[in-house]
Order: sequence, then C-alpha cells, then structure tokens
Amino acid sequence: MLELNERHGTSGLIDAGRDAGSDAEAAARRDLLGVAVIGAGYWGPNLVRNLASVPEMDLRWVCDLDRAKAQQVVGRYSSISVTSSLDDVLADPRVSAVAIATPAGTHAELVERCLRAGRHVLVEKPLALQVADAERLVELAQQAGLVLMCDHTYCYTAAVSELRRLLHSGEVGSLQFIDSVRINLGLVQPDADVLWDLAPHDLSILENILPPDVAPIAVSAQGSDPIGAGKACVAYLNLRLSNGAIAHLHANWLSPIKVRTVIVGGSRRMVVWDDLNPAQLLSVYDRGVDLQATADARRVSYRTGDMSAPALSNGEALRGVAVEFLRSIRERRTPLTDGRAGLRVLRVLDAASRSLAEHGREISLEGAW
Repeated sequence: MLELNERHGTSGLIDAGRDAGSDAEAAARRDLLGVAVIGAGYWGPNLVRNLASVPEMDLRWVCDLDRAKAQQVVGRYSSISVTSSLDDVLADPRVSAVAIATPAGTHAELVERCLRAGRHVLVEKPLALQVADAERLVELAQQAGLVLMCDHTYCYTAAVSELRRLLHSGEVGSLQFIDSVRINLGLVQPDADVLWDLAPHDLSILENILPPDVAPIAVSAQGSDPIGAGKACVAYLNLRLSNGAIAHLHANWLSPIKVRTVIVGGSRRMVVWDDLNPAQLLSVYDRGVDLQATADARRVSYRTGDMSAPALSNGEALRGVAVEFLRSIRERRTPLTDGRAGLRVLRVLDAASRSLAEHGREISLEGAW
C-alpha cells in the first residue's frame, strides 16, 4: 500500500486566496525543471544539496524506502515532499527528471521505470550490473528522446577537465602511458570486489580524458584475496590502447595509506594528478625520454625542463554534474557523461571480471568502446 505524501512547512502550499504575487511565483516555478531524488542513503543527501542549489531547478521530491531517512535529508528544504513510493514521484506531472542514488543492484529497474514514464534520468555509477541491461537502457533513452546521464563525478572536477584539455589539445604530445592508483585501508564491500568498488572511478576518468583517436582494445586483470573475504581485495587492471600505449589501474582495500594519483605520460609533457594535494592538484612536467637513431645505434636522451602547476577552480564537482544534467535537458544535447559513457565503463568492468576469473587472460574489447 502506498503511503501518503507529506509536505513540510507551508512554502510549497498555494492558498486558494493567493494574490498576484503568489501567482507570479507559481508561474516562475513552472518554468523551472522539476526534479526528484530517489535514494536518501550515502550519496542522496549530496544530490539533494546540489540539485537544490541550482536556481533553474525545482527539487520537488525525495524518495526512499525508509521515509524517515528521506524526511531527515529534506531537513530545512521545507518545500520538498517526501515519500517511500516511486509511484508518487512519477505521478507528479511537474517532475521532468529524476536522480537515482540507490544500491547498484536496483539501478537497472529504477532507470527503466523512470525512462518509460518519460523522465530524464541521472544515475549514480554503475549504470547497471549487467551489460545487457545497460545496453537496453541506452537504447530506450535514445528511442524516447530522453537524457540518460551517469554521475561520473570525477569527470566534473577541474583537475580532470584540465587533463582532458591537455590530452585533447595535443599539449602532452602522443599518449605513452597512464598509471592510476586508488588505494586505501577501506571498507570491504559485501556485494562487490575491489574492482567493481573502486575501478569505475578510474575507468570513467579514462573514458573522459582519452583522445578521440585512442581507445582500449584489450583488458587483463589480476587480483588476490589475502584476508579470505571471498572476493578480490587487491587488483591490477591493464588496458592495451589502440595507439600502442598502456593504461594501468591499481585498486586496493588493504593499503596502510591512502593514495589517489593519476600519471599521464606523453611525448611532450607528463602530468601528475594528486587528488589528495589540494594545494597542487596538477603538476605538468616538461620532461621525457627521446630516442634518436644514429648510423649505428639508437641513442636515448632524457629531457628535463620546467614544472608548472595550473591554477584550478575549487568548485564542487557534483554541482557541475547537476548543471550539466540541466543544460543537456534544456539544450537537448548529449551530456558529457551520457549513458553510452556508462556502458563503455561497464563493458570494461565486465571483461576485467572475466579476466580475473581466468587468472589474467587478456580479453578483447573489440566493439566495446
């Protein structure tokens, strides 16, 4: 049985005897994009805060199976309704878009329900747990003319945006390697191994920054379970790239220290992103190795130049996600991290899991990217 809706406070109520001022306010609200947040757990409150901060958005609902949790998240936002039923949200004709932050195993069903109800969807990673489900969702959104966007939050940080610019502009030269480390003494997840828990971040970053003419063509992965958790707690993932370069990802729940770094090697420049050093997130090095052919041999020379640290904005990445979601809907365009980006990440994860199960056998990614 569906529970009754609850409206907190009076700011969302329109009195029958409203004046012209309230009429104008109501008309202004109708011009806003009506949105709802599904899921009030770990990530939901962050979505609520950021969606509510975008002036062009009207955050109308927070939905969670635990209604008390939804009510707690709403807090001071007195005009937001709470419910434990998605049906209530989808029955509101002023809700044009939803943001989903529920457990990963529920994503496919919830995204499909919202798309079939004609709503644009922003969904937390991963898009789905099965490649076939993700493919179906991408196709459904395309057929319906709806925005399906993945919340790959790191792609909206200033550091990743600058990395993307450096690679796409050619300033680093031809890509030679990428080395990404995401390790800490972390929480062993009950329903995912370390690759599915941590690697989606790095793979979404990789998907975002790779030059248009470079793509992964094969993946191999190795992992171990030294604590007997029944799943890989330490893993190494290698991606062979179409230009001959390699991308290496290290994910680890058992490290005594926390490390969040990405090193990009190019023929002209090399870049280090240290996400734990807010004072100097990016360091661009004019350093490298040159190979010169002589009449009788090949000579290696080392180039050591200056290091520069670009000035980067410190805006919250998740607000960038919210703004991109809004703009892609309003401008009827594909968002930066659309459903196909989420599908590409999922295909690599799926292939990496197969490689892990087969003791590191290389799996082709032909047609996956």
